[in-house]
Amino acid sequence: MRTMAEFVSYKNHFLIAAPNMKDPTFAQAVVYICEHTKSGAMGLVINRPIHLSVESLLTRIGIENKNPALKEVYLFDGGPVQVERGFVLHSANKKYHSTMTVTDRISLSTSRDILEEIGSAQADAPEHFLLSLGYSGWSEGQLEAELSVSGWLVAPADESIIFDTPVEERYERALSLLGINSATLEAWGEDAGHA
Repeated sequence: MRTMAEFVSYKNHFLIAAPNMKDPTFAQAVVYICEHTKSGAMGLVINRPIHLSVESLLTRIGIENKNPALKEVYLFDGGPVQVERGFVLHSANKKYHSTMTVTDRISLSTSRDILEEIGSAQADAPEHFLLSLGYSGWSEGQLEAELSVSGWLVAPADESIIFDTPVEERYERALSLLGINSATLEAWGEDAGHA
């Protein structure tokens, strides 16, 4: 078991739900970890769309939408924390009022100005984005405890899975980063605990 001196950050990694994931909120989830320090972790589920378009959200909060494509772009259920708040994972071409740099290519923003820019359809709007309601959070030591009981598999993140892969393929693509697929994983889960 790791001590605090051996802390390993999983920022910019995927957490992929293992078959023995007990929490139904995260069954077959892929979570992109945006921040992970000794005090805790936060990330967004990237494979749980909800039946609300980005255009509908913009209309509800009084932002004009000039981008017709947003009728077909859906929000995501990012996790069970602060579900009334929007989180935008996006290409890091620009900073907004409330932007956290995740990598040199990916940022996370929570301010209204990024939504206004997405709706404006202007050239400097983020090339890629994923908009979620809520996020997934772990307090100090909680994620490490879940990892120690194999609730999650961990893989270095691949931004093409976040932004370019169809939602229904993201779980399998994330598993493929580890050289496995869901059939292999289910067989592994059934064999767990057998001598």
